[in-house]
Amino acid sequence: METPIYEIARLADGAPDPACIAALEAGKVLYFPTMGFAPLPEEKRLFTPEMRDPKSRNISLGADGTLKGAGGEQADKAAMEAMLKRFRSQALQLLERLVPAYMPALRGGATSFRPMLVEARKQSVRADDRLLHVDAFPSRPNRGERLLRVFTNVNPDGVPRHWRLGEPFEDVAKHYLPRLKPYSPLGAKLLHKLHVTKSLRSEYDHLMLQLHDAMKTDPRYQREAPQFDMHFPAGSTWVCFSDQTPHAALAGQYMMEQTMMLSPQHQYDKAASPLAILSRLTGRTLI
Repeated sequence: METPIYEIARLADGAPDPACIAALEAGKVLYFPTMGFAPLPEEKRLFTPEMRDPKSRNISLGADGTLKGAGGEQADKAAMEAMLKRFRSQALQLLERLVPAYMPALRGGATSFRPMLVEARKQSVRADDRLLHVDAFPSRPNRGERLLRVFTNVNPDGVPRHWRLGEPFEDVAKHYLPRLKPYSPLGAKLLHKLHVTKSLRSEYDHLMLQLHDAMKTDPRYQREAPQFDMHFPAGSTWVCFSDQTPHAALAGQYMMEQTMMLSPQHQYDKAASPLAILSRLTGRTLI
């Protein structure tokens, strides 16, 4: 299997690197081994699982500035919000250098701090991100919008973040498309009417959610599919389209992540998006 990692030792000044952009839009992970996020000395107290509200999976700062999932005293919440804002600013600066043409079209998503030990999570199979998957969400149809994510390992003890990366998206789609359930426009309308989905689920969203679930619920695929193990060290950063890059988080603790959304019409290569790939493979207009 060809490596899904595109390592960048140092970002060059000037125009963006076409090879870097092509790698990102092909579903590879851009890896910056020495580009990290440095918490302030007074923020070190935030690095404890107790900072997370037990009812929440992670701590997040919404695009609207709303802090969710944080426990602790009000001063701790204020410090958490400030740290997440600094990370968001740094992540956007990185994207501006990597993919400047995206910037006017990017839509802000959540900024998160993940203080829990990945190995200790107990979740259902469909919710278990330790299994290879591409990101798709049951209640939030996105009609082809891309999920661009910046991750940083901020583990204070130097523990790496262990990921497993899978085969190219098109190979996953070809493997599973023949066995996926057909889309029902009537069923999509019913889900929306019952408020199961926040908007009408398109055929694209239907296929993406089924791919996500099919991958996770297929033990043989999880064992035998082409895959690549990667240990992202503390102090490193990586970027990918998580709706296109098959990935699984196997181990680690303390990570920060910034999500941004992008219409596939604003990619450099519009034919490289999951929407374009699935439309070509099915021969149908999916949104």
